[in-house]
Parts: sequence; C-alpha cells; structure tokens
Amino acid sequence: MAESKKMLANYVPVCHAPELGIISTDNVLLDKEGLKQQLLKLKTAGIDGVMSDVWWGIVESKGPKQYDWSAYRSLVELIKECGLKMQAIMSFHQCGGNVGDEVTIPIPQWVLDIGEANPDIFYTDREGDRNKEYLTLGVDHLPLFHGRTAVQVYGDYMKSFKETMADLIGEVIIDIEVGLGAAGKLRYPSYPQSLGWVFPALENFRCYDKYLKAAFKEAATKAGHPEWELPDNAGTYNDTPDSTEFFGSNGTYLTDKGKFFLTWYSNKLITHGDDILDEANKAFLGCKLKLAAKISGMHWWYNSPSHAAELTAGYYNLYDRDGYRPIARMLSRHDTAILNFTCLEMRDSEQDAAAKSAPQELVQQVFSGAWREHIEVAGENALSRYDSYAYNQILLNARPNGITNKGVPKMHGFTYLRSSDDLFEDTNFELFKIFVKKMHADQEYCSDPAKYGKRTEAIETFKAEDSD
Repeated sequence: MAESKKMLANYVPVCHAPELGIISTDNVLLDKEGLKQQLLKLKTAGIDGVMSDVWWGIVESKGPKQYDWSAYRSLVELIKECGLKMQAIMSFHQCGGNVGDEVTIPIPQWVLDIGEANPDIFYTDREGDRNKEYLTLGVDHLPLFHGRTAVQVYGDYMKSFKETMADLIGEVIIDIEVGLGAAGKLRYPSYPQSLGWVFPALENFRCYDKYLKAAFKEAATKAGHPEWELPDNAGTYNDTPDSTEFFGSNGTYLTDKGKFFLTWYSNKLITHGDDILDEANKAFLGCKLKLAAKISGMHWWYNSPSHAAELTAGYYNLYDRDGYRPIARMLSRHDTAILNFTCLEMRDSEQDAAAKSAPQELVQQVFSGAWREHIEVAGENALSRYDSYAYNQILLNARPNGITNKGVPKMHGFTYLRSSDDLFEDTNFELFKIFVKKMHADQEYCSDPAKYGKRTEAIETFKAEDSD
C-alpha cells in the first residue's frame, strides 16, 4: 500500500478539450446527449476532466453586466453527471483567426460598437491594422466601457461566474484558467493569420494604438530620452528577422534604445497579467481551486540570435536573458497560480530547419524557470497528434526525471486538444488510452486529486510586490 501511494505521486491528470462549438453563439448547449456519450467514452480511457472555454462573447453578449450562464451551467452539470472534473477558461478573446479555430465567436458586440467609435481600444500594428481578438492592455485602467475599465469588466465577469457556479466550484470546477490575451494566452497578438501571417515568417510588434504610444512616450521621457519612438524598422508580416534592421545582425534590439523598448514592452505584458490575476484572486477568494495562466509556445526563431517570434509576442528572451522567469515570478505572487504552457508534443527533429525552431529546449527553459520560482506547471499540445512519438514527448515533459518514489518534478496536469472524429478512430483511441494510462504512471484512475498531490487550499489574496 505504501509503495502504491509513492507511485501515485507520479500521477499526472489528463483533461480533454471538446470541440470549440459545443455552445453556440446564441448561448445553447448543442447536442447534449451526443456530448454526454463522447465524455463517457473518454472516461473509459481514464481521463480526469474536461477543459472548456467560457466565452465572454457569448455570456455577456446582450450588454454590459447582462450575463447569461445558462448554457455553461448545463455543461458543468453534465460534466458532473459524467463523474469528471472541469477546467474552466475565462476566455476574454475572440475565437477565430488562430491555429485550430474552427468556429468564430467575436468578443461582445457592445464592446465592438465602442471600438467602432474608438478603434484604439484594439491592439494596433505600425501600419495601423487593428486586431479585434482582444482589447489592448493600454485600456486596462481606462473607464471606456460604460464607465468601467477593461480590468473591471474582466473582474465583474469572473465574480458573476463564481456566484452562478458557487455550488460546483471545488467539487467539479477545480481549475480556473484566466485568459490574458490573444488565443487566451499572455501575449501580444503578434502573428494574426487573419492578416496574412504565414508560419514561420516574422511577426509584428502590437503597441501602436494611441494609448500604448502615449505610455511609451511617457516612459521614454521619464528615462531621459524624449526623442525615442516606437520601432519603425522591425519589418512587416512575412519578412525574415535577418532582413530587418531591428532583428538583424547587430540590430536595434541590442542597442540601449532597443533594450529599453523591449523591457517596457514585456513589462507592460507582465503587469497586465498581474492586474487581471489580482481580479481573479478577488473574485474567487476562499474557493478551493487553482488559477492558471497560459503562455504561448513561440518555438520558431528560438535558435536565432534575436528570438524574434518571442520578442514580438512580449517575451524578452535572449541567450543571455531569461524572458520567462519574470513571468513565473509574477505568477508566484498569486499563491494558487499555475503556468500553463503549450507545444509539449513537439520535437526539434520534426521542425523545418528554416524556422530555427527548438520546442524541446523552449519547454525545458520555461518549466525549469517555473519550478525554480516554486510554482506548478501544466501543459497542452499545440497541434492535434495521434502518434506515439508525440505522446512520448509529452510524457517526457510531464515527468522529466521519469517515475520516482518521490514523484517530482512533474506537471500539475495536461490537457489534450481536442475532440475530433480522428481521435475516436479505433487505432487512435486505443493509443490515446495507453497514453492516459502512462500519464497516470500505470496507476488506476484516481478520482481524488489530493491523493496524487493536487493541493486544494482556498485562494487567498495575492502577495503584493512590484512587478519586475
């Protein structure tokens, strides 16, 4: 029995993400019986829970503070009926325009209407193109939304969710992931496919709305350089980094001006995440669950000197500067926060050499930094895969030291993206079942997270410190 408990410490729970369109844009849970049968079949594979977006654009679509949680209440009750746990994502972004988006769910129309009169509420590139996936962090603390700031809007949404689901939080809903940017990740929308970006070409900085331009000018002036402006030499979509002055050999990113801009750009993003997680702490105060924030796996150009993909997304990561540990440090101030990272299925050998990609090294760097800051990590796959190579890579990342009698370090949990007809084909599903069993360290399914080390302490207020 004691040995079994030791092995159970290696257990990594697996959640599964249903198809994106399970709740329609007019707020109806579609094909409830079909979804139930799908979840019950997944339960035969041993999965521990379900991850689902809770779309702002659906719930608060009718107007400010006019919330309708009915479809999501039905979904959570169905998950409970199937004997599973739930990870709920507070999705403040648009669905559509990113990898894997098969449906379109805009942000609320009343917010888009404000943007018609004031398009600077959206992230903007140097050419003036607006991205309507997510509000610019430049409006986080401006009362532009019928008297509320963007951060207040997000906070009110989470409070309403907590009030509506109070009897299911802690019992069924055990994790809340807080959307912090495009695609739900803490990043700038630097590579929108809707504007013609094609992997692995260059992305764009997204800080040219009037609010962020003014913020940068104020910061530069305070630093004694009122003449400094936002970059105008970082190229355009589908350039290569080496073809630009900013990212090229001995480029602007290495100068004092470039370093100042990149520090400002990344710190604004970290502060944005910190402020919204503070709202989440307040909204879910006293609840027995974990908060999570997702970081994007910008693995292309990782092996180039400039790390251009990461820099444009807001991760100031270079060979001599860790761009992820400051994010982990920010998360550590929120006692129950988890760093959720993507691209766990990818191997370096599978990538196009021209992309100078290194997903394996990137995952190792991010996870190591988080563990050094004493926070938990979780993960998911970036692309749908059904093969043993991908599953084995996930297993390696989940428990980098293998199975030990101490069970650490290991991931807090893994989410498989996402349901499809391909997954349920006999051969693919049998392989998926084997994968789940291996994630569970060959232990039987365990319905009590406390037995494999998932803490259930109630959320407390965050530890107030200045952001790095």
